[in-house]
Amino acid sequence: QVQLVESGGGLVQAGGSLKLSCAVSGSTFSINAIGWFRQAPGKQREYVAVINGCGTTNYADSVKGRFTISNDNAKNTAHLQMNSLKPEDTAVYYCYADRGLGPQFRLWGQGTQVTVSS
Repeated sequence: QVQLVESGGGLVQAGGSLKLSCAVSGSTFSINAIGWFRQAPGKQREYVAVINGCGTTNYADSVKGRFTISNDNAKNTAHLQMNSLKPEDTAVYYCYADRGLGPQFRLWGQGTQVTVSS
């Protein structure tokens, strides 16, 4: 079993920074990518960023240049460094881990709230 636990959310002023963490436990050898989605009130969940086992990263256009995803393999923890935060970044941020191709292989964390005040 693989479990994901997010941390690091909170309240920050516009222009500030937060660092989210996603601690992964269990059978981590099967994971080939870890990423983040977010969901704002009344909106659909949207993709934010992903990092694969080779360290290749990808970002949504809305966060490119402001957010950085990284993976600390020694600690089985992924991080999302968020800089220059905007009020529109306010959302619940969900970490996910892929153990294969297809939604049936995707595991989710419980989410962490990020609120950016103007």
